[in-house]
This record gives sequence, structure tokens and C-alpha cells, in this order.
Amino acid sequence: MSPKVLAIVLAGGEGNRLMPLTMDRAKPAVPFGGSYRLIDFALSNLVNSRYLQIVVLTQYKSHSLDRHISETWRMSTLLGNYVASVPAQQRVGKSWFQGSADAIYQSLNLIHDARPDIVVVVGADHVYRMDFSQMVDAHIASGASASVAAVRQPLDQVSQFGVIETDPQDRSRIARFVEKPPTTEGLPDDPTSFLASMGNYVFTADALVDALREDNERLDTKHDMGGDLVPHFVDRNDCAVYDFTENSVAGSTERDRRYWRDVGTIDSFYDAHMDLISPLPIFNLYNMDWPIYTRQAISPPAKFVRGRNPDWGVAYDSIVGPGTVVTGGLVKGSVLSPDVFVSDGARVSGSVLMDNVVIGRGAVVKRAILDKNVRLEDGATVGVDAEQDRSRGYKVTDSGITVVSKGVTVG
Repeated sequence: MSPKVLAIVLAGGEGNRLMPLTMDRAKPAVPFGGSYRLIDFALSNLVNSRYLQIVVLTQYKSHSLDRHISETWRMSTLLGNYVASVPAQQRVGKSWFQGSADAIYQSLNLIHDARPDIVVVVGADHVYRMDFSQMVDAHIASGASASVAAVRQPLDQVSQFGVIETDPQDRSRIARFVEKPPTTEGLPDDPTSFLASMGNYVFTADALVDALREDNERLDTKHDMGGDLVPHFVDRNDCAVYDFTENSVAGSTERDRRYWRDVGTIDSFYDAHMDLISPLPIFNLYNMDWPIYTRQAISPPAKFVRGRNPDWGVAYDSIVGPGTVVTGGLVKGSVLSPDVFVSDGARVSGSVLMDNVVIGRGAVVKRAILDKNVRLEDGATVGVDAEQDRSRGYKVTDSGITVVSKGVTVG
């Protein structure tokens, strides 16, 4: 008999490193890929894994996230299925969520009500495909109380992730879990890589509840899943590792089956978009055997119109959302969300344009991210002169990506 599974999505992150995209919204609500929001990837993976009882724990600037979940993620309550957005409620004290583990502790009523055998806990801000049922099967087979999903990453990125070091005598068990260390040893079968935590966990329900209660009583803890709760199980030799490379998703190819991207910075967010638009995409949005679900825009089809230059009014190597009109402009290597308007003589290259962006006549956008409702006046430029962009108050990363905040008019 299959175990009863409750899925918990941690979606309360502030996302400071994604500023200004998170200035007015929670990180999991940030638009991505022309049609989606970041949380759609976690929820789609769970639903495609046939886990249909899901709670989403929210906290920081959650209005647009809550609205997206309520308008998009509706399932048959007749069959006991749900995706429920649960804000911080101060159920066990007068504090808001103090960390990811505390968020679950303050929501233990959800586990008591659902009475699951297994609890799957996932982050809400990564881009990937994963069949969680395979990880649950591996967790049960391991006999451990906790399992951590691991993805292989280049050794030079070790300081950016929670690092998993396995037991030399039993590679399925975690011997040491360290948050963002300066260095670690490479893997036996690949010395140039290490195992990084994906922020996805599987727990035996009773063991999780006991660990959360113990963590709540301690004074030397930040109440964090990776920093505190996982080491609790590791110290007891009761934590297994699940290697993401072993996961197989329907419709995936050798090119994209191991794809996982942490889009926690502007550079990684931008790079993940560029991964989508290559002729053979590194991450394939068009795999309908494992679809990524979202709320579709109520907009007409995209339209391309020739302008004064008869060879323009086109987009190539790009994703173009519904309702977008390119009239006499030139778009290349970019992602355009719904209802974007590109005017005659305008040029957009290597950029990400979110909903309702308007690019005026002769304007130029290069290696930039324009948030919703940004408007470029005729002849305006973004991404052409970094110093000019900084002087106007726009964020420019060290790699030269300019970000313009929601609703700004560029003169």
C-alpha cells in the first residue's frame, strides 16, 4: 500500500539577492520564462508526482503569490486534493516564522490534520523537473528518518550551497552536512564536483514532528531546515542522501534531465532564461509528458508586423508570450512575457521583458531585465551604457545586466 504523503512548500523567503524583482513580491512569485512564476515549478513537480495534498507556507509580501495560487492551483476537493496557501499565523507564540524549520513547527496543525506517513518538504524558487515519488521510494528503502535531495555542482561553487559529505563506508548515508563551507572534497567518481543540497527533503512524519519540537526548545539554533534540522538527523546517522542524477522524468532528454538551477541572484535568474531559448534548450519547457502548469494569460496570439524596415517586425531565438506585438521592431535572444509591445525601429537583444512592458520607437534594450509595466520612451536605452543606467538608479550587476523596477518610465 502506498504511503500517505503531505507536501509542504516553503515559500516565505524574502529574496534579497533578487532585488529589485522582490521589492514588491515574494521570491516564489517572481515571473519566469514568459508565462510562469517560480513557484509553478515546485508545484508542477509535486502534482506530476501524484502528490495532491499540498500546503504552501508564505510570509514575506505574499499577496501576489497567494493570488496566483488561489487563481491557478485549483484541484478537486471532492477527491480530497488541495493546494492551500498558509500564511504565518502566530499559532504557537507572538513571533512570525523565525526560519524554515520554525515555519513548519508553527504549522504542525497541518501535519496533525492530514495524518501523513511521509512529509515531503520542498523549496519554491528553483527551476527543474523532478519525480518526487522516486525520492520517497528511495527514502523508504533506506530505512532513514530523513532524506536530502542532492544535485552535483562544480567544486568552485562550494561556498554557495549546503554541502553534503557522505559516509565512505556507506555512500547512501550523510556523514556531514555543512552550510556554505569554503571548501570540500570532490566526489570519488567525479573529483571536480560535490553534492549540494537542493533544499528538498523527505521525512518520516513522526520523526519530523519530534525533531521540530526538540529544535523549538533549543536556544542554540536558527530554526533552519538545512542549518539545524538536517544536522539533527545526520548526528544520529539517520539521514540518507538522494542523488538527483538517479531521478528520471517522463519526456526528459540527456541534455536536460539533470537540469537544476538556483535562481537566487540576478545573474542566475538571467542565465536560467538564456538556458530556455537555445535551439536545443538546456531546459525544455516543451516537454508535455511532464508539463509545467500555470495560469495562462487571457490575451490574443502574439503578432509581428513589418515597419519602415521591411526586414524587421521579427523575433528569433526568443520566447514570445501571448498578446505581444512586435511592430517594426527587432527582437533576438530574449524572453518576452504576455502583452509586451515593441515599436517600430526598436531593438531588444539578450533581455527578459515581463508583462505589459512597452518599448518605444527606436529604443534599445540590451542584456537587461525589465519588470512589469516598464515603459521606454522613444529613443530611450537600457543596458547600453552601464554608468548611465547606474546614474538613473537602476541596478547593474558586475556582469553587466541592468534591472529596471516595476512600473518605471525610462526617458
